[in-house]
Amino acid sequence: MSLPIAPNLLLILALLLKTKSVSGTALALGVSQPSVSRALSQLRTALKDPLLVRSGAGMARTRRGEELVGKLADWVTTTSSLLVEDSFAPAEVERRFRIASTDFGVMSVLLPAIAMLRELAPAISIDIVQLSHATHRSLAEGDIDFAISGLDHDPAQLHRMLLFRDSFRCVTRRDHPLAVSDDTPITVETFLKHPHLGLTVSEAELDRVTMTLGPLAATRKVAASLPYFGLAPDMLAAGDLVMVLPARAANHFSQTHELASRPAPEQLGELEYWLLWHERSHRDRAAEWLRDRLQEICSASLTGKPE
Repeated sequence: MSLPIAPNLLLILALLLKTKSVSGTALALGVSQPSVSRALSQLRTALKDPLLVRSGAGMARTRRGEELVGKLADWVTTTSSLLVEDSFAPAEVERRFRIASTDFGVMSVLLPAIAMLRELAPAISIDIVQLSHATHRSLAEGDIDFAISGLDHDPAQLHRMLLFRDSFRCVTRRDHPLAVSDDTPITVETFLKHPHLGLTVSEAELDRVTMTLGPLAATRKVAASLPYFGLAPDMLAAGDLVMVLPARAANHFSQTHELASRPAPEQLGELEYWLLWHERSHRDRAAEWLRDRLQEICSASLTGKPE
């Protein structure tokens, strides 16, 4: 009965039987000749056969060596191919991605991208889940593949790609006192005089406007608050509330629901929307392809500025 042989010894044997040379095998492997000679001795003991014998100025394979040379060559080829990455073809990828996002992220990033994704990679599926306040943990544990977020995050913990920047606008019904035709920005003093429809983001119920205003937020009148803005247009059209939305969403609702919008107070700044992912999927070719397509769509969007 033959003894078990370690893979490193099998590789040496494959080269020895191919080259029929201790020195040639040592040169190919970048090791010393004595180490190859010791390996050959171990192989002879394990297989109970000389494997290579002296023949003139060189060496010749024994019958056992002749039986093994082809098998070992196939083994080396097969083993090496295990480490070679398959060619990547989006049309052939069957994959389900889980992406955490707000409804604004869905509207601004995924909705414009879905037709192209379906055309280029029809077997890819996307599950959209609620954006969590524990984004880093969800990405690290593989609960989600990506997060689309405008919230602050630590770039030292996650990889990120800027999808777009956006300004803020105040949205109201068309006959609201704040609705004007010259599109001038609202002053923060005027903004705070009116009741607001608030928007909270993620499970932590973060209100960006309140967070950004700082001490001024104490005078803000939030009459109602939503965790999404699907019903916001109807609520704005039916009352006297003001809602702060990213310009992409504000322009969309102004057109589809006959609402008015104008630039928000400059104190609210701008919004950066990021695609986030963890190191565990950084070199995943399918994930890399998807994130590049999402950035491509955002850069080409007619309602946003290319990066």
